[in-house]
Amino acid sequence: MQEQDELSPSFFPPQRICILGAGHFGYLAAQRLSVRYPLASFLVVDERKEKLDQIEKAFGLPVHSEDIESFLENTWVDDSTWIIPAVPVHFAFQWALHELKKIGRVELQPIPETVEAQIPNPYRALNGSLCASFATFICPDNCNEPDEICTYTKGPRRGNLFEELGKISLPGFDVIVVRSWQLAPGVGGYPGSSLKKVLQEITDQPEGRYLMVTSCRCHGVINGLRWEGAPSR
Repeated sequence: MQEQDELSPSFFPPQRICILGAGHFGYLAAQRLSVRYPLASFLVVDERKEKLDQIEKAFGLPVHSEDIESFLENTWVDDSTWIIPAVPVHFAFQWALHELKKIGRVELQPIPETVEAQIPNPYRALNGSLCASFATFICPDNCNEPDEICTYTKGPRRGNLFEELGKISLPGFDVIVVRSWQLAPGVGGYPGSSLKKVLQEITDQPEGRYLMVTSCRCHGVINGLRWEGAPSR
């Protein structure tokens, strides 16, 4: 199991930020991050030109019109670029799938119901992802993810969900966790180096089955895959 515990000083504070999605949460991310990190270079990606125009006009940030699927296929993520997923897909997982397909065989693996019993408030998304959350309520979109208390209940935090999901036990599967870090209230992401570590951990093995998790302190998403490297000549 891989867990992201520390940030390299060379990646924080972020110098390059890529916001994927220009909808409600993408707009909030652009607003809050551009104020908090005024020296960073930005790129906001979405296929909806009208949404990009709103962000470009409001914050003066560079934008790029492309659907996320195409962006996945055509982009190699730089180590120090921070990815801010503001789209309804498990981006880290989809990125890993695209990269693994280039060098071997990869297929989706369904997540058994036995996993649901090991995670808080499980929810099956229509796209096949399994979601988990400590919250049974709608969190405020400006939560700053404090260490000790919940900003909504004002009670003690239940722990770190990225740690809990890393403890999932499923015979025949390894669990890989990409931690989402808070960069501004209600806005989380991870550097490209986190994605590359996941890819390296998978491809270091000739084959295997994995549960890939992306999680912050309170919310997480899980998908499964089976990997088989290309046979050596």
